[in-house]
Amino acid sequence: MKQGYSQMKCGLVGEHLGHSFSPMIHAQMADYPYDLVELTPEEVGSFVKNGGYDAFNVTIPYKQTVIPFLDGISPEAERIGAVNTVVRRPDGKLWGYNTDYFGFDGMLTASGVDVRDKKALVLGSGGASLTVCAVLRDRGVRELVVVGRRLENNYDNLDRHFDAEVIVNTTPVGMYPNNGQTLLDLNRFPNCQGVLDVIYNPARTALLLDAEARGIPCINGLYMLVAQAVKAFELFTGDSAEEGVIDFITKQIEADTKNVILIGMPGCGKSSVGKLLADKMSRPFYDADTEFGAMHNMTPAEAIEALGEERFREMEHEVLVALGKLSGTVIACGGGAVTKDYNYAPLHQNGVIIYLERKLAKLAKDGRPISQRTSLETLYNARKASYERFADIRIESTEIKEKTAEMMLKRLSERI
Repeated sequence: MKQGYSQMKCGLVGEHLGHSFSPMIHAQMADYPYDLVELTPEEVGSFVKNGGYDAFNVTIPYKQTVIPFLDGISPEAERIGAVNTVVRRPDGKLWGYNTDYFGFDGMLTASGVDVRDKKALVLGSGGASLTVCAVLRDRGVRELVVVGRRLENNYDNLDRHFDAEVIVNTTPVGMYPNNGQTLLDLNRFPNCQGVLDVIYNPARTALLLDAEARGIPCINGLYMLVAQAVKAFELFTGDSAEEGVIDFITKQIEADTKNVILIGMPGCGKSSVGKLLADKMSRPFYDADTEFGAMHNMTPAEAIEALGEERFREMEHEVLVALGKLSGTVIACGGGAVTKDYNYAPLHQNGVIIYLERKLAKLAKDGRPISQRTSLETLYNARKASYERFADIRIESTEIKEKTAEMMLKRLSERI
């Protein structure tokens, strides 16, 4: 982190910013404070003129809104028609730039998706879309189609473009806290060779999960976010960023924000080892069974007894959906969470899933109604394939919690 900028006043302007990773990115580059400023459309003009900020970034939906209130914009911002970085010059004039171009260009390179001579479908027509389209044109796409709710090409006539080879989402659909939403079904696009989503929270939107499941190369917007922030830092300060800083910060944020999800047989140590792991990683810990009680006012055992296992699983899913939206946590799931495939997406979207394996003779059964009425061997045989299918990492859970936690840390460091 570069020192000497603590007197600067910087920040991010947008409508809803609770999901933003921008403060942690800028904190790794310089010591200036970086505020999150949520504004209504009516407040944008007054803020730009009277906010007293030395520099600020602009995000959805104000990348075009700010332009009339600026004294000038850079050539690339004028060509694109959108501004995401504003700097107050020494003479007091406000100047707008577009560092998103640099960010998306870097994201495209990082994705490995070759767009030259391809048909590209861009979802959304706002400021981010303008930038994406400029990059795609400069990269030599054969055909570029922008889809918007009120455009000639819209979501009611997507069948015109099922031959698209590259799809880019520039809308907020699927962004936290509205995880799980998507604008299209990739099954309708048999020629698709690459999917890019400028959303970075969650790490895997429903669109990206769909692409991943089909083996289509895909990437989220974190690299773009970091790359544009590095370019913005250089405009904010007049200083040059260190070589390799984009890759370094991207990897660091991925590691810091990924959830660690623990699955395994009842009594394998998910909660006890999970708490220890959370302490070692300085993260909050959540036990899905405890959260079940808080959400539904009954324990899992009580729900199973009163409502039956099938209804319990539906209620458990609600808990896992809520937990899966979090970032940077350790989460211990109930032993049977993997029995429902619909739990995979909410856990995988922000998480690395660790399967804790333990010898059946060592598993605890107290307070576990399903374990008590069904033999552990029968349960294990029924769930084994699901544990393995959900898992990114498999760890042997021993009686020595410290040893198990250290092994988990080692494997996590190798993966993220």
